[in-house]
Amino acid sequence: MPLVRITLSENYSGEECNQISRAVHSALIEDFNIPDDDYFHIMERVNPSQLFFPSQYLGIKHDQGILFIQIIAVMGRSKEQKQNLYKNIVLKISTSTGIDPQNIIITLLENSKENWSFGNGEIQTFNHI
Repeated sequence: MPLVRITLSENYSGEECNQISRAVHSALIEDFNIPDDDYFHIMERVNPSQLFFPSQYLGIKHDQGILFIQIIAVMGRSKEQKQNLYKNIVLKISTSTGIDPQNIIITLLENSKENWSFGNGEIQTFNHI
């Protein structure tokens, strides 16, 4: 049940945004074992002047093609699963769109199941993490 927020320049086309979203979702299915219909994404295309970042950080170069992926998910995945997810997301996005892997920044925020409500103001019960 991850909630994914993708923030990128409005210079990206609608089709590129769709490809990015599908790539992230596909990687989450493969590496976090989420159900196919667990698809909750927010795509934010902003004016490039609203994106602030250094041209290089930790030896990794960034340019105007930068995009930020924030994933909120329930705790319980191993470090290996997280590493595999990050690699898979970058591979799928760069392969389908040509976006430079150096421009893909991923943040994973974890919380517990009782921090989620999918409607009706209730905490739902689900078996997958």
